[in-house]
Amino acid sequence: MIIKKLHNAIEIEDFGSFDLGLSVDCGQAFRWTQNETGHWCAVVGNRYLEAEQSEGKLIFYTDENEFEGFWRNYFDLDTDYAAICEKLSADTHLKAATAACPGIHILKQEPWEALCSFIISQNNNIPRIKGIIDRLCENFGEKAEYGYSFPSAERLAVLEPEDLAPLRAGFRAKYIIDAARKVSNKEVDFERIKAEPIEFGREELQKIKGVGAKVAECTLLYGFYKTEAFPVDVWVRRIMEEMYPDGFPECADKVQGIAQQYLFHWRRTFF
Repeated sequence: MIIKKLHNAIEIEDFGSFDLGLSVDCGQAFRWTQNETGHWCAVVGNRYLEAEQSEGKLIFYTDENEFEGFWRNYFDLDTDYAAICEKLSADTHLKAATAACPGIHILKQEPWEALCSFIISQNNNIPRIKGIIDRLCENFGEKAEYGYSFPSAERLAVLEPEDLAPLRAGFRAKYIIDAARKVSNKEVDFERIKAEPIEFGREELQKIKGVGAKVAECTLLYGFYKTEAFPVDVWVRRIMEEMYPDGFPECADKVQGIAQQYLFHWRRTFF
C-alpha cells in the first residue's frame, strides 16, 4: 500500500483488489450507507468515518492516528487476499467466485455489535435489519459525531424486553436482552472465545436464547475474525447442495468464512 496524508484525509494507492462498496454492503455489516456525494459513511462503535473509492484510490476522511489505530485493521487491509484467492482457485466454483468479486474483505467488527446485529438479522431483510439497528442506537446509544454509538451490552443488560418496544424488533427483543445480560456478566466469555479454538465459541454463543448455529458462525466470523467459521443461510445452503454435495473443498481450509463471502455474493449476484 502507498499511504499519503492529505490535509483532511488519508489517501491510499496500490491496495490490491479491495472493494470498499462490496465490503461494507455485502451483508456482513448494517450501519454503512452512501450519502448524497456517493461516499460510504457509518458510525462504527463510537467512531465516524466517511470514505470513497475511485480512480484507483481509497480516501478515508480521518486522521492518521485514527486510520492506523482502528480503520486499517477494521478493513483488514494488511491481509493478503490475493494469496487467499489464489489458494481458493484450486476449486472451479471458487475460482469463478473470486474472479467475479475479489474485492470483498472481512470487516473486523466489535464482537458485541456483531452478535447483537446478527440476532436482529434472524428471519429479516436488510432494510428492516438496518432500521432496527438505527433505532437501537438512537434510543440507547450515546450521541456521536454524525450519529449515535452502538449501545454496550452493559447498557442494555439493565433493560427488560418491553423497553425495546421502540425498536419494533418483535421476538428478537428478548434475545437481545438475554445476550446483553450474559455478555455483560461474562456468562458468555468473549475473551475466552477470542483465545480458544472455534469449537468453544460455537458452544459458548449458543448459551444465549435464540442464538443458533448461523448467528454463532456470523458472530465468530465478523466479530472474532475466526475465518474458519462458516455461516449457512438460504443462499449458502443452496450453494452447498448444488456445488458441494460431498463437502467443502480442502483448498478452503481455515478460510471457509472468506470463501463463503465470495460464493454468497457470486451466487446471489450473477445467477
